[in-house]
Amino acid sequence: MDGEKFLNVADYARAAAAKLPKDVLGYFEGGALDEITLRENTAGWERLKLYYRVLAGVGERDLSTTVLGEKISMPIVVAPTAFHKLACEAGEIATARAAKNEGTLFILSSLSNTAMEAVFAEAGSPRWFQLYIYKDRAITRELVKRAEAAGAEAIVLTVDAPGLGTRERDVRNNFRLPDGLAVQNLTPLGKGAMPIVEGSGLAAYVHENFKSDLGFDDLDWLCGCTKLPVVVKGVCRGDDARRAAEHGAKAVVVSNHGGRQLDTAPATCEVLPHVVEAVGDRCEVYVDGGIRRGSDVFKAIALGARAVLIGRPILWGLTAGGEQGAAHVLEILRRELDEAMLLCGCTALADIDGSLLRP
Repeated sequence: MDGEKFLNVADYARAAAAKLPKDVLGYFEGGALDEITLRENTAGWERLKLYYRVLAGVGERDLSTTVLGEKISMPIVVAPTAFHKLACEAGEIATARAAKNEGTLFILSSLSNTAMEAVFAEAGSPRWFQLYIYKDRAITRELVKRAEAAGAEAIVLTVDAPGLGTRERDVRNNFRLPDGLAVQNLTPLGKGAMPIVEGSGLAAYVHENFKSDLGFDDLDWLCGCTKLPVVVKGVCRGDDARRAAEHGAKAVVVSNHGGRQLDTAPATCEVLPHVVEAVGDRCEVYVDGGIRRGSDVFKAIALGARAVLIGRPILWGLTAGGEQGAAHVLEILRRELDEAMLLCGCTALADIDGSLLRP
């Protein structure tokens, strides 16, 4: 980090942009088509206004919460994102250590550049494993069994990627993993390399390997073949969230894949309250997408989320400062959330409710 002063997430984003090759920057930062949803994810949180309380007698704040019954130090967790070795040499191990140091949940992407066994050996608890359903269920089952054996404490099933949304930056840049990097969790199963094609190698990989006709029967199958709780990530509708809970999901993540799948899908802050209402007490609800300030985290909690998942900011932190940078991003968001709680008159997360928000 070379003495550079990083005050906020945007500072890390600028530093990462200056450091990354064009194709990697495009992959990390890009969205689908016109990137409308990508921009709206962030803009939606910005538009929500905080109607703060005064004279609330707030002393020391308690930011701790639980996810699936496991305590974490704050409602800010590390989202599953692919290919961390594009950001720094230590890759996912650096990310896992950063989350452990900050006392929060780490979710490992199945598309990691480091094998899950090596990563989970360095991770704290809780640690979860993100999963895609492959066309070959034997491959999917093997990933689940390996994750269980490696110490994963939940399986996060991504359901919004039966195919890859067109990411024009990746197409223009012919994005693929550079020589020496692979999808390490899939390498023993013969699925560790991207096809060499004109355009996006990742899009070709997804088309070749991911099950495109995903249905609730796939969720039933997954719940039946693992002893771990299943979290469903990528819901945009209350009815889908409720059905996911009815089919065995212990939590859902309101997510539009960071604006990288269906462009003009709604911002996650717009969807979140509808999902919370629809699921009731059937399961826990988390949210990701466009969260760049601790005040955004505060707003998500006010709308009913139990925790937020942070994706791109972690990658920016890794790029600029490795493990230390990723940990500092989490520390910044923690500090900003604490400040928002103080200034809004909230001592604990339970004090944050919808009465503090206006569009």
